Amino acid sequence: MAQQDLTPQLRTRLNRMERAVGWFVFVAAALLAAGFGYYLNHAAKRKGWFTPKLNYQTSLNNAAGLKVGDPVKLMGFPVGAITDIIPNEPNAWFGVTVNFTIRRPNYGYIWDDSRVKVSSDLLGNRFLEVTKGAFGVPTVLEDTNRVARQMLSWQAMEAARRELTERTRREFPGLEHTNQMAFNRRVKDELERLVQAQPQQYYTNLEESYWIMPLETPAVSERLEQVISQVEAALPGFLSLTNKLNATLDSGALLVSNLNQAVGRAQPALSNLALLTAEIRGPGALGTWALGTTGQQNLDAVLLNADRLLTHADTNLTAVLENLAASLDHLAGITSDLRAQVAANPNLLSSVSDAVAHADEFVQGLKRHWLFRSTFSRKPASDLPAPPKPRVTSPHNGGL
Repeated sequence: MAQQDLTPQLRTRLNRMERAVGWFVFVAAALLAAGFGYYLNHAAKRKGWFTPKLNYQTSLNNAAGLKVGDPVKLMGFPVGAITDIIPNEPNAWFGVTVNFTIRRPNYGYIWDDSRVKVSSDLLGNRFLEVTKGAFGVPTVLEDTNRVARQMLSWQAMEAARRELTERTRREFPGLEHTNQMAFNRRVKDELERLVQAQPQQYYTNLEESYWIMPLETPAVSERLEQVISQVEAALPGFLSLTNKLNATLDSGALLVSNLNQAVGRAQPALSNLALLTAEIRGPGALGTWALGTTGQQNLDAVLLNADRLLTHADTNLTAVLENLAASLDHLAGITSDLRAQVAANPNLLSSVSDAVAHADEFVQGLKRHWLFRSTFSRKPASDLPAPPKPRVTSPHNGGL
């Protein structure tokens, strides 16, 4: 049905619907273009499409696992990519030359003593990793805004470093072996002063690539081949060890069988020993075997008499202890009576003391009286009779 056949109301509604669909398509296209632009911008920032880059290169003997576009890492994170892998001349020292780029501002960490390592992950994928400079001169001459102006010439820098190293060795002999860090620091300071004094001699334009010394490591496949070679070399010794182990196990099995036979032969002796121990473990068996029947009866009688003796001794000891307790009670009564007498007559002790003193004075007076003086006089030691001499008995006359 043609549009002119529609009523004005339907034509108005159709026009409004067409405009709404057109606006929807326009908004969807704008959103799609904005999302695509955001994706391109994010990818460009991530891959550094609009970031200034500088060219570097290194040389390797084996570029297996490396391809154009692989990332180049610095301190563990990607800072560039491989741009080209070129085989060298047949008589060259290295096999291939690998060109790569480093994005701004990461090239500020690369100095003339930086090195390129060929690392690999667990899956065998190899990649380039640049080490951070420590004792050297920056490979890029930058201004205050970190914008690269000139690139270092590695030929001139290598010649200057070699010359300064030899001169430092002559001026400070033995420093390189005693303190390697101090030696490198001194060479670095000399290089910095030399480059700052004559920068135009060592820095060139940015179009020239700076060559970095490689530190090439073998690939995972080569390491696996080395490990397999070592395993193959050690395999004969391992097989001989297993053979010796099998022989030892056979000898052990033979020893166990011989031991079983010896145990079988010793079975009758063990049964006899069991019977003997059963006889010894019987009631009174060991005593009867050692003392005999009469000895056992005599021992029982002795033990019975000893038990009776101990019973009588216990009874007598109990009676003695009771009598002693009664005597002690009587003694306690006497001492208590004496104490009561002394307490009742306080002058009794003084009278007894006076009596003892007067008796002593009486005896001393008797000693001085002429009639009894001789009675109390002591004979001198010379007047005492000599002790009798012991008789010597001869062993031949039987003591007579």
